[in-house]
This record gives sequence, C-alpha cells and structure tokens, in this order.
Amino acid sequence: MSVRDTGQTGEMYESTPPRVTMRVWELPVRITHWVIFFSVIVLSVTGFYIGNPFISTGSDPRFVMGTVRSIHVVSAWVMIAAVMARILWAFTGNRWAHWDQFIPVGGGRRNTIGQNLKYYLLLRRDIPKEIGHNPLAGITYTVVYLMFLVQIVTGLALTGLDNPGGILSNLTGWVFGIGSIPAVRFTHHIIMWLTWGFVVHHVYSAVLVDTEEKNGLLSSIFSGRKEVERDLL
Repeated sequence: MSVRDTGQTGEMYESTPPRVTMRVWELPVRITHWVIFFSVIVLSVTGFYIGNPFISTGSDPRFVMGTVRSIHVVSAWVMIAAVMARILWAFTGNRWAHWDQFIPVGGGRRNTIGQNLKYYLLLRRDIPKEIGHNPLAGITYTVVYLMFLVQIVTGLALTGLDNPGGILSNLTGWVFGIGSIPAVRFTHHIIMWLTWGFVVHHVYSAVLVDTEEKNGLLSSIFSGRKEVERDLL
C-alpha cells in the first residue's frame, strides 16, 4: 500500500497497486495437485494398516488385509501417474508451472531466497511478492517431489517382493542392495510422516500468504486464478 498527496495541503489518501485477475495455475497443475493429495490420504491410511492392522473383524483377516493391500497398490499407481504427469508438465506448462520455478537457476530468484526465509522466520514483516511459487517454496516442492520418487521406488521394490523374478522385482531389486528389507520399509514409512509434515506446513503457509496478500491464493488451487499486481507482470 502506498500513500499519495492529493495536491491539496494536508490531504492524503491511501491506494493499493492496481491488480488484474489472471489464470496462473493451469488445469493439469490443479488436477495433479488434488489427485496427489487424495492419494496421499488413501495411501497413508492403508499403508498404516498394512504395517499395523487396526481393524478387528470376524471375517477372514487375510481377506481384509488383501483388500487393503489392493487399495494401497491401486492408489499408488494413481499417484505415480499424477507425479509423472506433473513432472512432465514442468517442461510443457506455462511459466509458473515450469521447472525453473522449482530449481532457482535465475539470479533474481536466488537473491530472494534469503528474504523469503526471513519472512517465514518472522524476521521480516512483508513478504516478497511473486505471481507463482516463491523460490523458497519452489525448493521445498523440489525436495517433496524427490521424496515422492523415493517413496515410489521403495514401494515398487516392496511390492516386487510378492513376486520374485517378476517385472517389478527385476526392475527394483537393486534397492535391496542399498538397504535391507526392514530399512527399505522404514524409509517408505518415514517418508509418509515427512509428507504429512509438509502438508501441515503447506496449508499454514498458504493461509498465511493469502491473508497477507489477499490475492486469492487459497481459491486459486480450485479456479486457477489469482489477483496479481500489475507491476509483477
């Protein structure tokens, strides 16, 4: 917000920079975002059950476990498709979906990382304005997607144990050359909790920035549209 003189002594008024409403998040970005989110929920619940069965039933427990494992596997393939689609879109989408929004190769984005960090640490009052992801958020998403890839590989490797000599076993058996089966399972499990830690931070940050900037950030993941200051274009 800026303060301007009306031209008459002692009379001032406040104005905000002119804004335009524009579509920032394309449809593939929004779809993959929500598919991944709901997949994480289903995978977390079913994965937790697989590791620690908490349903008591009078029916054959093997049937319940088999059903849960089937849901887990199907959800995993859905998430794999969404993650791969989002990575592909990072090379074909618009400028705010592009990979350089996640890896700060440009000097301008690298220079604002410290400013964003100070804001999140409450050492800076105003947040540097960005149309898409700020560079610090972009780096965070890069780490999250690397976690997803590790989660995918370890999950496929563990699934391959059910069919030794099968396609998955042959493609991912090398994982057990790096770590034992318990270690791979632990890695797969701990990434789930790290992912939920990110989800909590992600929601907090989105609410914080939307409250500060009042730019429609929260609704933009549904509509794709944000209110953007003209001087950012």
